[in-house]
Amino acid sequence: MKNLLILFISSILLIISCKSKDGDYTFFSTSDDMALGEKVAGQIENDPVNFPILSENEYPELYEHLNRITGKILQSSQILHRSEFAWQLKVIDNDTLYNAFCTPGGYIYVYSGLIKFVQSEDELAGILAHEIAHGDLRHSTDQMTKTYGVKVIASLLLGGDSEILANLGINLLGLKFSRSDEAEADEFAVAYLSETDYNPLSFAAFFERMEKSGGSMGSFQFLSTHPNPENRVEKIEALWKANGSKMGVDHSANFNKLLESLEAQDSAEK
Repeated sequence: MKNLLILFISSILLIISCKSKDGDYTFFSTSDDMALGEKVAGQIENDPVNFPILSENEYPELYEHLNRITGKILQSSQILHRSEFAWQLKVIDNDTLYNAFCTPGGYIYVYSGLIKFVQSEDELAGILAHEIAHGDLRHSTDQMTKTYGVKVIASLLLGGDSEILANLGINLLGLKFSRSDEAEADEFAVAYLSETDYNPLSFAAFFERMEKSGGSMGSFQFLSTHPNPENRVEKIEALWKANGSKMGVDHSANFNKLLESLEAQDSAEK
């Protein structure tokens, strides 16, 4: 009976697919994104071996800084699902991996290794803006649909496909965005940051340094799942100019406090 229901839902979705707010055609509603995101987040937070999440209770100052940064970005008038999605941020305690990702529905995860790799709060804001763009433009849902198919995603929303359901977090990490998705996320990230006191050009500096430091191999998983569009740095620079060439203000004091709040707990655990 459940299989028939899944097939029925899949057929209906194929028939009634319509444009989402970003102008792309989609088979799933924003409510579906939120439901799927909740399932992914639940699996991630119940898998401390693969995803050791830093507790907000143990790292209050760290999360205060991160929530301050994301709060600024989320004020952008260009975020389509600003009031619909969860927009919750968690830090994964792994200094050996440099990565970040956003589930459907706006659950953002960033590795402690990536936080320690960036050299300014502006760079970190660029990464978070990029992930917010992926979530807001529903790229994760699109990639999951392309990878597993409408039937499987519809089944996940109904609680089926136990094997995929049990590994949603790992499955999401294995998804690779298209270069067009990456270019679009870059474009919107620059637009979001242009409405803040951050310098969007710092985002380009982050990519330049990451490529020189290790490319897409080893610890630098970010570029494995976020492949470089052609002339990425040049395009970000052009977008920065088109959005007013905003330089931003000096956030070094706050960024140093952010790093100290992360390293203080590390020292206490040793």
